[in-house]
Amino acid sequence: MKAFYVRDLAPNQVMTSTFLVHTKDIRQKKSGEPYLSLLLGDRTGEVDAKMWDNVAEVIDTFERDDFVKVKGLLQIFQNRPQLTIHKMMRLEDSGVDLNDYFPCSERNPDEMFAELRAIIAGLQNPHLRSLLDAFMDDENIARMYRTAPAAKSVHHAFLGGLLEHVLSLCQLCRMTAGHYRNIDLDLLLTGAILHDVGKISELTYERTFGYSNDGQLLGHIIIGLRMLNEKMSQVPDFPPKLRTLIEHMIVSHHGELEFGSPKVPVFPEALLLHHLDNLDSKMECMRAAIAKDRNVEGCWTTYNSALDRTVLKKARYVGEPRSPGVEEARSPGVRESGSQGVQEVGIPGVGEANGVPSPTEAELGRPERPTSIFGEKLQQAWRRQ
Repeated sequence: MKAFYVRDLAPNQVMTSTFLVHTKDIRQKKSGEPYLSLLLGDRTGEVDAKMWDNVAEVIDTFERDDFVKVKGLLQIFQNRPQLTIHKMMRLEDSGVDLNDYFPCSERNPDEMFAELRAIIAGLQNPHLRSLLDAFMDDENIARMYRTAPAAKSVHHAFLGGLLEHVLSLCQLCRMTAGHYRNIDLDLLLTGAILHDVGKISELTYERTFGYSNDGQLLGHIIIGLRMLNEKMSQVPDFPPKLRTLIEHMIVSHHGELEFGSPKVPVFPEALLLHHLDNLDSKMECMRAAIAKDRNVEGCWTTYNSALDRTVLKKARYVGEPRSPGVEEARSPGVRESGSQGVQEVGIPGVGEANGVPSPTEAELGRPERPTSIFGEKLQQAWRRQ
């Protein structure tokens, strides 16, 4: 296990640990000498890093997506943590535990998949139930459905994120279907389960999250329609008009033509699916924006392009007790001292801090993922079903 995670880093603390290189840029100081600007990460977050000295020794020894072992000092620069690297070396994949470096759902994937299969088993429409069983009985699809993120970076961008997103959608479907008249719950649930199924092949998620060749060329909507066509052939006598309704829900779930949908939703279940999908993705996007924000001071996050706004850290704004992982991305024990960081250009580094005690085991404990008030209400409503 790693000695330090990103969440454990505290200002003015010299540490040695391993990270995955998310980005690597070679830049120049005012003197013309090169320095490295990196974004390092693990399963708990990301940290900006700079290497000012002895760059020539390491500049060609590693690339983006490599694992590196670094020794450095964390300081606060322009209201954000910045790691000044003193030494670093590339590590072989065999020398690390991959689970330490990739964000994943707090929930057990097998338990989530069992919950999904129970939802499918509860469908009253035999055609829809058989269709979804054809998907989930496919071992390759089931394996990727357990693992895939729901997006590269916008929402539920972690291993198991797609499955967690779909289960959340299914809860929302059950809550809202009874509120609106003439909603076919089985059809709505089928749309929720299949609307993003193409993402299991659109995205790559073996190391960092990206797009496959098919993802770049086709996108998850077209991939999802291909998969639907294949599985439809395994369900005898599937009603043609019901098939068309499912296809429409897949192609229209983004809601608007400018958001990538070839068609806008034109019947109630398709429209409801779009709005529930948008709601769940936006709520997760806002949660993640707050949890991952690296600003040390203030109650606003940096600008979030997906939400097209900065986000208020409500707990900090109203003075609620801090709950790590809810509206504070910093680790326990991180002090909010003033900026003591180095200038980004032209200053070759800083000395190591002395006399800073190491965090205790309790301080290094992983915070539990919080449940929002809205989420608690959803869970309560689900348990009453």
